[in-house]
Amino acid sequence: MLPLNPALAATFRPPVMEARRWLDGVSFPPERPLINVSQAAPVDPPPEPLRRAMAEAALNQPDAHLYGPVLGRPELREAVARAWSAAYGGSIRPEEVAITQGCNQAFCAAIQTLAAAGDEVILPMPWYFNHKMWLDMQGIATVGLRCGPGMVPDPAEAERLVTARTRAIVLVSPNNPSGAEYPAEVLRGFMELARARGLALVVDETYRDFDSRTGAPHDLFADPDWGDTLIHLYSFSKAYRLTGHRVGAVIASPARMVEIEKFLDTVAICASQIGQIGAAWGMANLGPWLAAERAEILRRRAATASGMAGLAGWRVKGCGAYFAWVEHPFDLASPDLARRLVAEAGVLALPGTMFMPQGDAEGARHLRIAFANADVDGIAALMDRLAGFRA
Repeated sequence: MLPLNPALAATFRPPVMEARRWLDGVSFPPERPLINVSQAAPVDPPPEPLRRAMAEAALNQPDAHLYGPVLGRPELREAVARAWSAAYGGSIRPEEVAITQGCNQAFCAAIQTLAAAGDEVILPMPWYFNHKMWLDMQGIATVGLRCGPGMVPDPAEAERLVTARTRAIVLVSPNNPSGAEYPAEVLRGFMELARARGLALVVDETYRDFDSRTGAPHDLFADPDWGDTLIHLYSFSKAYRLTGHRVGAVIASPARMVEIEKFLDTVAICASQIGQIGAAWGMANLGPWLAAERAEILRRRAATASGMAGLAGWRVKGCGAYFAWVEHPFDLASPDLARRLVAEAGVLALPGTMFMPQGDAEGARHLRIAFANADVDGIAALMDRLAGFRA
């Protein structure tokens, strides 16, 4: 038998793919189609003007088919630096921006520069499962931080978890899977903790474009020395429906970019050129369209919160961006409940156990509902099916 990396072998299989296997052999009649709230991704293609711009690039820009700079196309790095400086009231330079193959790769690149096997990284629970998977693959210990009211983590609680082996604290806001929007003062508290203890603060803002608040969600970039502590991650996939083109970003100090470039050159050489061209075109031309997308997601959020409030026994713990983290009322572990919902209610959602340590009782009590994948009518149908389910 060929050898197998034990860290990889011990890593759990991709949760979304596991959930899709539950659909095998199950039929859904036309009058009661599957409601899929399992994956947090746009289900429609990019708007037609963006597709046309990408098609024209494919036809007329020879460099769209060639290797590009490892850290990304200069025009996209410059656009991100300008937009983020304006949005956050700080100073971000193009050399502090790298373009990656999606935000997952941005996370992997950041962690690869920070930690090695045997080190520790603090993740609030419930965590984004791909973050946990990468840490497991690298032999980096995940230290879980339980969240408080509103699914918001507490810097004081995190400080109790810091050891000599801790290298970073990772926050996702708006959060996946809970939807929680972390208050600016909480993020500032984590920044101060990380700086005082010589740690990195990695802030994943994949869903920043769908935050319900107006203005900057935090002031971390206004700190002139942000680069000594902060690493910021972003995804163009959700904003411009570019999931299949894999375009993300990482913002960090120039010194860390030297190390990030080594990683990116080794695993991908560069992000998709056509995807980067599309992202830059979207930033320049789709402001009003993105505002309308945000408004629609906020409508779906409100419909989900209202609908869940009318379900006996169900309890919303967090709701925002693309997600609701809900406690179910049944004497049934969430993996069993999720499988039964497929067959008996025509609903595919992910169990909380996919976002929590193995055996954790909280995981068994919760589901993640990716409500952004359904329109308001679809959300109403989801609520009807949950109301009619009997365990």
